[in-house]
Amino acid sequence: MTNGNDYVPRLKQRYTSDVVPALKGEFSYENPMRIPSLGKIALNIGLGEALEDGNAIESASRDLAAITGQRPVVTRAKRAISNFKLREGNPIGVAVTLRGQRMWEFYDRLVNVALPRVRDFRGVSAEAFDGRGNYSLGLTEQLIFPEVDFDSIDRVRGMQVNVITTAGTDEEGKRLLELLGMPFVRR
Repeated sequence: MTNGNDYVPRLKQRYTSDVVPALKGEFSYENPMRIPSLGKIALNIGLGEALEDGNAIESASRDLAAITGQRPVVTRAKRAISNFKLREGNPIGVAVTLRGQRMWEFYDRLVNVALPRVRDFRGVSAEAFDGRGNYSLGLTEQLIFPEVDFDSIDRVRGMQVNVITTAGTDEEGKRLLELLGMPFVRR
């Protein structure tokens, strides 16, 4: 008899069956715990317009919740900046951190559904690594995700997607993301 917790995301299955052996062969890891994996995915939407438009936070939260399946947290200003009319504690964005099955499902949708929907898409930059194998990707509109209904949005917003891996170097992180289907620009 099986329970409902036996579900394994499609990309996680591919990771264990194809990616782990490929990485083990390429980088000759002795310890299987050293093989890089996805650690978490952090998404955030910065909302400068939230100072004038009170509904911006709710609208962005609704969009991010539809995309990720998880309720976002509101990020607030840490200090006041008078030139921007910003006070300490003002809401300035929304953020979500995905782990586990939701992370694998989101990465699968990002790579196989959302990124190909970008107009004139030729691939993502391979230069956006941080030196420790983590990758940052800026998206210009939330409409590339099929979960967001065009008629329900009030404004097109961009978002930042950070893919945090357990890789130690950019080379290992890039190879992991390549094997998981990230469409890097070919030179």
